[in-house]
Amino acid sequence: MSRIGRKPINIPAGVDVKVSDGVVTVKGPKATLTQKVHPNMTVKVEGSEVLVTRPNDEKENRSLHGLTRTLIHNMIVGVTEGYKKELEVNGVGYRVQKQGKNLVMNLGYSHQVTMSETDDITIEVPGPNKIIIHGADKQKVGQFAAEVREKRPPEPYKGKGIKYVDEVIRRKEGKAGKGGKK
Repeated sequence: MSRIGRKPINIPAGVDVKVSDGVVTVKGPKATLTQKVHPNMTVKVEGSEVLVTRPNDEKENRSLHGLTRTLIHNMIVGVTEGYKKELEVNGVGYRVQKQGKNLVMNLGYSHQVTMSETDDITIEVPGPNKIIIHGADKQKVGQFAAEVREKRPPEPYKGKGIKYVDEVIRRKEGKAGKGGKK
């Protein structure tokens, strides 16, 4: 049996979970999130817990069991605490700033790169080389952070670019590091 799938999910105070027609709706202080559940999975709300069960031990159902439980758990965490991703901008002359609801980035291109906040994503810029992305939906926060990072991914020679705070860039030596001519 799936170790993660069979764990009950505790519903904290102030969070409302409803299940109807294969759609789970989680309403909390920060947001309201919905997730369509695979028809093979059964989701029940019993007291202050959510239980996910599967009909049998087929491979597909086993893999969906843990996934469904984790998605619902992520929704509950998202509507109570929310998720955030921190990015760091490294490079001479590279800087970011917030203008209204837009993130304006100078990344060594001939033009400024601009990205806008959406309804469920907020951007915070505490310094000229730091970006913090907040939101209730874990998937949307991660996707938006990946799109920001994609504008100038870190390069392995000097380490310039946009990287996650906890990311480690594997550095390479340049042409002179081969041991040939000096």
